[in-house]
Amino acid sequence: MKFQGKVLNWNDDKGFGFVEPNGGGQRAFVHIKAFKPRTRRPVNGEVIVYELVHENNNRYKAENIQFARDLKNLNKRSKAKSASNFGGVFTIIFCAVVLLSTFSGKLPAIVVGLYIVMSVITFTAYAIDKSAAQNDRWRTQESTLHMLSLIGGWPGAFFAQKKLRHKSSKKEFKRVYWVTVVLNLAGFFWLHTGKGINFIDNVISPLLNV
Repeated sequence: MKFQGKVLNWNDDKGFGFVEPNGGGQRAFVHIKAFKPRTRRPVNGEVIVYELVHENNNRYKAENIQFARDLKNLNKRSKAKSASNFGGVFTIIFCAVVLLSTFSGKLPAIVVGLYIVMSVITFTAYAIDKSAAQNDRWRTQESTLHMLSLIGGWPGAFFAQKKLRHKSSKKEFKRVYWVTVVLNLAGFFWLHTGKGINFIDNVISPLLNV
């Protein structure tokens, strides 16, 4: 069973101290060798996660100790990785659907071209904005990046966030980004409806024939 508590009376020279569990309970002995992995040394007041072991002398010691802060960061990275993997698979599936719709004749090739061109432009916009942020230059407005995603550049935006590590940790930006993805997908699937097909025949196709 895992417990969480604060380190007390830590003697860094001797490498031991005690831990008081949160909410009260059995105080336990803490030794530096019980930290797994031993990445750094604790300080008084630091929160740790540990297993409680009852020794033969009726005393308690903490084993398999980890820093609570490290565990929290590890969980965040794990969730971010899972979200990134899902986004990657989702984007690949969408690209496959676009190609299938084009090759089956349901959509004109211009739709594929639009997504490719807008994705390249959007990826480039992210790269420029990251460079500007690093060199304290004029930044690209977030509304511009979202507009590029909305009109077809969201696959490029996704890969820019992943590869360039830009705008990938800003929660509010990510929420708006996924709204643009949903809206763009709604428009994409609308093109497969009767009204969408008429729009392609009466608006897009004549433009291609100009």
